[in-house]
Amino acid sequence: MKEQYKQFFESFTFKSGIEVKNRLVMAPMTNFSSNEDDTVSDAEAAYYARRSKGPGMVITACTYVTENGKGFPGEFAGHKDEYVPSLKRLAEDIQAGGAKAILQIFHGGRECPPELVPNGDIVSASAVAGSGEGKKEPRALSGEEVESIIKDFGEAARRAIEAGYDGVEIHGANGYLLQQFFSPHSNRRDDQWGGSLEKRLTFPLAVVDEVKKTVAAHAKKPFAVGYRFSPEEPETPGITMADTLVLIDELAKKDLDYLHVSLQDFWSAPRRGVEDTRSRIEIIQERVGSLVPVIGVGSLYTPEEVEKAFGTGVPLIALGRELIIDPEWVQKVEEGREDEIKTKIDKDAQQELTVPDPLWQAIINTPGWFPGV
Repeated sequence: MKEQYKQFFESFTFKSGIEVKNRLVMAPMTNFSSNEDDTVSDAEAAYYARRSKGPGMVITACTYVTENGKGFPGEFAGHKDEYVPSLKRLAEDIQAGGAKAILQIFHGGRECPPELVPNGDIVSASAVAGSGEGKKEPRALSGEEVESIIKDFGEAARRAIEAGYDGVEIHGANGYLLQQFFSPHSNRRDDQWGGSLEKRLTFPLAVVDEVKKTVAAHAKKPFAVGYRFSPEEPETPGITMADTLVLIDELAKKDLDYLHVSLQDFWSAPRRGVEDTRSRIEIIQERVGSLVPVIGVGSLYTPEEVEKAFGTGVPLIALGRELIIDPEWVQKVEEGREDEIKTKIDKDAQQELTVPDPLWQAIINTPGWFPGV
């Protein structure tokens, strides 16, 4: 491989003791491809297995922790013990390729399609509909229900341990339930779970504590816990970069293995809340990078772009769409074949790329999502 890319392939050991063979991560991406009974499908398993031979770590698409938290059609379940064999199958397929397997756990909150949850009962921090046409107003969760969902996150982590995963990623990004509690747009509560910025942090931090407690009680070997977040929201009121700095300061105290920033563009700059023209990633890395490893991500398609991103000081880079476009991206860099890397989707290569039908249809019918479409 080229000298400049050797840094990609240095091993990395997390606080928990989990060691990954390189600094490249497969980002979590919804694929809509599970079986009708919410178990992992053959096509889905093959899709992950194909992409697990290069990166040091693979973060799965999210699994829902509560029956009313299903956010997508074709999403695999993790809210009952009966799903442990399904979860185990996926963990083993990922690990067989040489990557560590991280299960992303979440609750969709007000973003859940009504037809996917019991009685269409959509819930959130408050009765505030999401932005976008036709969004249904959710029901505000009671205090008891909030406590119950916190426990559900812990139970999902226990199932991940039983299924043989190397860790879990708590999904606090992309407008789902944990973010809904943190956001002044979706959280208008005046109890212990909302109101001030500090109170809006209560639910996400309680989920982290519950998951960490569960891991301490059940894991017999090193088991990583990460947290993913979106730095800002477009809505007013909404999460600002200043709010996020408070969030990550608190998360940095939780002895997490990593923080994973959710961004479409690695180099995107803050919208509001700070007087700083640097990218959000650079600001986040400077703020907490010495306390907790930061995973950067966002439209990095070539090795040169990834090399530049590593220049910010983040120790790990996640690749999402890049590994759908070219499942051998990592191996090609390692073998000095970076000239062969594809950076645009080949619309005639579904079978060759091992992409399940529902995900493929979403890709080719969503202009602008993937280069080449």
